[in-house]
Amino acid sequence: MDVCGRGEGLREEEREVVAMAVTVVVLNNMSEMSSFSRNMRLQLRKRRALLQSVVEASDCVATCEVVVQMCSALDSGVFPHQTPRWWIKRRTGGTWEDLRLCDDATEDYYKEKLRMSRAMFNQIVVACAAHVEKIVTHYRMPLPVEQVIVFALYRWASRETYESGTSAFSIGRATCLQAVRDVTAALLNAYPDAIKWPVGRRRAQILHVFRDKGFLNCFGAIDCTHIYIDKPAEAPSVNYYDRKQKFSVQAQVVVDLDLRILDVHVGYPGSVHDVCVLHNSHLWRRAESGDLFDAPPENLPHGVVT
Repeated sequence: MDVCGRGEGLREEEREVVAMAVTVVVLNNMSEMSSFSRNMRLQLRKRRALLQSVVEASDCVATCEVVVQMCSALDSGVFPHQTPRWWIKRRTGGTWEDLRLCDDATEDYYKEKLRMSRAMFNQIVVACAAHVEKIVTHYRMPLPVEQVIVFALYRWASRETYESGTSAFSIGRATCLQAVRDVTAALLNAYPDAIKWPVGRRRAQILHVFRDKGFLNCFGAIDCTHIYIDKPAEAPSVNYYDRKQKFSVQAQVVVDLDLRILDVHVGYPGSVHDVCVLHNSHLWRRAESGDLFDAPPENLPHGVVT
């Protein structure tokens, strides 16, 4: 920084000026506090005296003018008090308010709260807005479409309870329940082919990759996982008590080589074995009817045919 035209950095006195100016701004912004430490007050008095001696020097007029202008701008509110999240996490009026702000930290908030980018969220809003939008009545104004969709996505991404979600989005519990149902139906209507079995070139690519790994005629991986729930109030609780000694329901999921979901079967109690879930799923019925596997059979070691 060549302030005085010598091609050198700031002198020790000039650095003290900048430090003192920043200290003044900080103290002014903290004026609502009841008291400050004695050491800080003493240092401030020393820096004020030093500032007076430096300001009187003829070769530092430009530096002092810049510092004074910067301090005036900060103190008058030209720069926002709620700065983007450079070194600390921003706190505003809740999750919904954080996502509505537009600064360089918003993209990080979308990925943290919704597990997706802001561009992807906007695409979902455009596709589902017509299915989620409510009619304006004489009773009250409906919630914005963006707020309804963002709550459902946040609920799925964070797995938080409805109670905590209502406070984060300033909406009631009944509205939260209805929002999840509406957004679920909207996603199914807007993306009817999002979950489907691979066909054509995509299927040939998946078969080739699995073949290279030693799995012939394979275009997906299947497994069951447990979705934890509260203890059922009406159904027999022993049926939902799984081997990990928790209450859950079974979810059978099939994914491809990129972990894209191809098939989902959810609903059986947690105590049901994975094989039983498979035998009672529509996936098994499709396989038995020959609708799922139509490639020529391959011979594996030990007389296994796939």
